[in-house]
Amino acid sequence: MNSRTANPPDVIRKKALIVGLILVVVNAYWVGIASELWYAVYTLVSPFSNAVFTLFVLLALNVLLHKFSPRIAFTAAELLLIYIMVTMVSTISGHAMMAILMGTLAHPFWFASPENEWAQLFLHHIPSWLTVHEFEWLAGYYEGESSIYWVEHLRIWIRPALLWSGFIFLLYGSLLCLGLFLRKQWMEREKLSFPLTQLPLQMTTNRSFFRSRALWIGFGIAALLRVIAGLHDIFPVIPALPPNYRLDRHFTERPWNAIGYASMSFNLAIVGLTYFMPLDLAFSTWFFFWLTRAERVIASAVGVTNINILHFNDRASGAWVGIAVLTLWMSRRHFARFFRHVIGREQGDDSREPFSYRTTAVLTVVSMGLVFAFCYAAGMSLWAISVFYALFIAFAIAIGRVRAELGPPYHEVIGINPRQMMVSMFGTRQLGGANLTVMTFLYAFNRCNRSHPMPNQIESLRIGERSGMPGKTLILGMALAIAVGALATFWTYLQVAYQYGVLAQCQGVVGRFGWESFNPLQSWLQHPKEPDVSAMAFMSGGFAFVFFLNFLRTRLLWWTLHPSGYVLSGASWGGLIYFWFPVMVSWLIKFLILRFSGWQTYRKAIPFFLGLVLGDYIPRSILSLISFALHLYMPSSGAGHTL
Repeated sequence: MNSRTANPPDVIRKKALIVGLILVVVNAYWVGIASELWYAVYTLVSPFSNAVFTLFVLLALNVLLHKFSPRIAFTAAELLLIYIMVTMVSTISGHAMMAILMGTLAHPFWFASPENEWAQLFLHHIPSWLTVHEFEWLAGYYEGESSIYWVEHLRIWIRPALLWSGFIFLLYGSLLCLGLFLRKQWMEREKLSFPLTQLPLQMTTNRSFFRSRALWIGFGIAALLRVIAGLHDIFPVIPALPPNYRLDRHFTERPWNAIGYASMSFNLAIVGLTYFMPLDLAFSTWFFFWLTRAERVIASAVGVTNINILHFNDRASGAWVGIAVLTLWMSRRHFARFFRHVIGREQGDDSREPFSYRTTAVLTVVSMGLVFAFCYAAGMSLWAISVFYALFIAFAIAIGRVRAELGPPYHEVIGINPRQMMVSMFGTRQLGGANLTVMTFLYAFNRCNRSHPMPNQIESLRIGERSGMPGKTLILGMALAIAVGALATFWTYLQVAYQYGVLAQCQGVVGRFGWESFNPLQSWLQHPKEPDVSAMAFMSGGFAFVFFLNFLRTRLLWWTLHPSGYVLSGASWGGLIYFWFPVMVSWLIKFLILRFSGWQTYRKAIPFFLGLVLGDYIPRSILSLISFALHLYMPSSGAGHTL
């Protein structure tokens, strides 16, 4: 090969892993400090804007490398591996996971008082190794103007940081093993579309992508609006379009004031991303959003004053479990062949898998066993661990399935988690203080599910398959990113907390997450709850409704409502609550294109809609860096939920 010849596109060298790990640390810090210092939430929408920006910068750098030294330029597979590694750390750092865990770890010992009786209620259920309990050394963490590098600060944090990093690695590793179980079924047998993999794949594998005029038209429109918003942040005299418009403020009289939060977001990136959602699924998401709003209004009209009587969250909880069970049922033959191969009853074809079926089975058993051991050592009983972990896995499978099939850029579901479901199912007396206390520390892993690792992992496996990436190298890169990313994220949060103070200069909500986690625990222990029969009935109803919708879809060709659309919008808060409007706009545009112009026009428009995403993501990321340089709060960089 000529010395100036580029490497084949599927080659991955050690330098890609090294660069990937460096960028894992950089992004752990970027996402973490942005989340807590300015409340800029980069992991609210998938694919994550920081990961796409990192890939964009590497592609620009690669152009120069190809020009001056093609041999050291990154291949397409290397660029995608780095993108995947950055995505992995982004599932850990930031507002959606680590902020909740860090808000929980030190909270009980700092805020315990004779008035709240926490010492008598649950502090004795917390093992000394699980968190930080030295009250005198937590002042800097909450008040700032200190340093994590003090010897005493390092001493009190090193053990819980290492142990929780190990737990994150094992928990996320068990989900990755589950993704390896499901890979063949979803990608080769069911041929799910994985809509959110379009952008990184097009950026790296389509040589004509950046030469498309439609791409740059879309980029220019979205970028212009984002840049104007950024200039408005710096120079308020410059007018800017509002990021959203609240509809519910206009409904002040009964029964219409029961409609709840209803905001029209003008985010063009969401319009671009949802262009790739199947038409019936996109329709289902915004239809069910407005159906829940209609339920609220009708309930108010007939005299219902407490909206909780509708049990939105319980219905959605059952529906998410229903999606998981439906997924497992559709995969039953695949799992049967897998296990028959593992025990030697049948010879399956695992030649295209990253690991052999037996190796995958061993890794799954080991990772799950160690997760059980951690929770048991922390004080949970085996039966409670089993139920909690089963529900956690069910949510992971369901969210992964919805993302692979539907591709929603946003899937927040607050108030739906294993802890809440178990309290409703068993009551607090049967669970007991020890189980409830440990489950409170695990609340972070299902609090809102925006950046859940499972869908990102299965999409990464899809990207690896489409790009011809060596399977073992892909898994190694993901594992390293999770391990290093967990440690880097702990370092980030401790660095930021001791410098700025969780309750002082930090404008994120890490300081409030501790109350959100422990106030219910205090209430449950002071006022024990019996099993909630009505909640379980509504969970069963949501579970059955998913199967009913699936039955109609398989029997009636014209039926458009999809169970995945229901679970996204059926809860009282979350789903598409912020972004129903751009999803509806994107659905309408796609519907009109397909109805009057056909598939060729639809395909020709793809670069334009990807341009909308890049035109929003790239300037937003640059504005974020400017906000750090100027030490200036800039909502246009993605602060809060306005995006």
